[in-house]
Amino acid sequence: MSTTTETTTGPDGPRVVDRAQYGLAAFLAVVGVVIVVDATGLRPGFADQPVQPSFLPYVVGTALLVLAATLAVATARGNVAEPEGGEDVDLTEPSDWFTVAKLAGVFLANVLLVDTLGWAITGALLFAGCAWALGSRTLLKDVAIGAALSLITWYGFYVGLGLPIPAGILDGVL
Repeated sequence: MSTTTETTTGPDGPRVVDRAQYGLAAFLAVVGVVIVVDATGLRPGFADQPVQPSFLPYVVGTALLVLAATLAVATARGNVAEPEGGEDVDLTEPSDWFTVAKLAGVFLANVLLVDTLGWAITGALLFAGCAWALGSRTLLKDVAIGAALSLITWYGFYVGLGLPIPAGILDGVL
């Protein structure tokens, strides 16, 4: 038995309570409250808009609060999630923290370089770096796919939605 579970005896006999699920329920509740409180500070949109800007945050925040309460009740009743039985996952192997560290390094590099190099370049490097960290050995193909995806997303946000994404050193070229 791990330190996050405990066995209690109820009227139906012994049951396992996974206390870590209470932590997840609390996290969901905190995020839900933050979203709902933050939504109260949004200014109203135009009067002719049928859906105001605060509508979606209220829906998401309320849904998170309902999920948190549901998870807490399910945990108190002894419901425990079944372990994953994936066909390609060996659950007896420990976590590969080296791969996690490589992915974290790629994400950190992206955060640090996106303003300087721009999204079109760092997006391609992000894709190729994540593929490399997860075991891909086709670097040129990964960079090409990453470049295509980052250019599509850059133009989609910048031209399609009107949201500026850093162009970096390609400013004036894109």
